[in-house]
Amino acid sequence: MSQCCASELNQEAKDKIYEIIAAHKDKPGLLIPILHEVQEFYGYLPFEVQKLIAEELNIPLADIYGVVTFYSRFSLTPVGKYKVGVCMGTACYVKGSDKVLEEFKKQLGLEVGETSEDGMFSLEATRCIGACGLAPVITVNEDVYGKLFAEDVKDIVEKYK
Repeated sequence: MSQCCASELNQEAKDKIYEIIAAHKDKPGLLIPILHEVQEFYGYLPFEVQKLIAEELNIPLADIYGVVTFYSRFSLTPVGKYKVGVCMGTACYVKGSDKVLEEFKKQLGLEVGETSEDGMFSLEATRCIGACGLAPVITVNEDVYGKLFAEDVKDIVEKYK
């Protein structure tokens, strides 16, 4: 996941978004794959990006916004290079994910929903990710870590610094 652009949509970014849309334009169920690919390129889905997609696909902006805000994998704000998600589902919570989350807050100097100033880390409290047998579980982008203790957090953070 790259954060190619600031909040202003430059011509290079627009061209890439047009290219992504064109690659999916005639396929059924095109919106979610387009949103996913655009977010992979742009880093997140701000209003300007959603508006461009809505105009190109002739879909109401409200529909695009509805999809973006419904699915937790989409973000309206910039996310860090490493998105840390701490599962707060029942099994993980019972096994101590609240303590793991507190340690991530301490180690990263972030609250849930924040991104570090250097753009390296974002911290999220997630819903169940379906790995209850590994509780408590966290993800760092696509990497999954299970059976964690708060003491494990420092080493995980160091691995991504």
